Amino acid sequence: MDKIEVVEGPIARLPAANVDTDIIYPARFLLITTRDGLGKLAFHDKQDAPDYAPMFAALASGAPILVAGPNFGCGSSREQAVWALKEAGVKVVIAPSFGEIFQSNCAKNGVLAIRMDEAEGLPYGLESGALLQVDLRAQTLAVADGVAAPFSVNPAVREALLNGWDDIARIKALHRADIEAFEARRRVAEPWLFPGDHP
Repeated sequence: MDKIEVVEGPIARLPAANVDTDIIYPARFLLITTRDGLGKLAFHDKQDAPDYAPMFAALASGAPILVAGPNFGCGSSREQAVWALKEAGVKVVIAPSFGEIFQSNCAKNGVLAIRMDEAEGLPYGLESGALLQVDLRAQTLAVADGVAAPFSVNPAVREALLNGWDDIARIKALHRADIEAFEARRRVAEPWLFPGDHP
């Protein structure tokens, strides 16, 4: 999984509320079993919707930050919704609230999901294409004129994203000594499981 430290670039703005995972990634594409190329399917059924046009234009120009409305990613738990966003170049999603499973899937797939209320101002006053910097280490958002706002992320999620850890890599990194001790005990107690150790 790629590390996330500082992400900067234009935003893609999607002000709609309650955008569910079927809008992000339509159910009829769930038979596709690879992640490659899923970016072109993100918001597939909204490609002709005028209110989605600025977002599509920003994503096409390489916007790495999606600013969405409340309850983004609600609905079914499909992980492909996050895969499609990531394949479309999205590294950060900012919304007042998220579907709980969607937010968890973001963390597990290297996408930073930031909860920020619209009343906090940043970045909801910005239009698609406006520049924004997201600093995960400092936990701040900043616009070009220097205006900044803090955000908070679950410490375990922050640590995993800063290090590029998926769940398995995180367990290995944080519990390496325990794992090695267990494996050493097992080699002694059950040597027949390790025939390569005994020529």
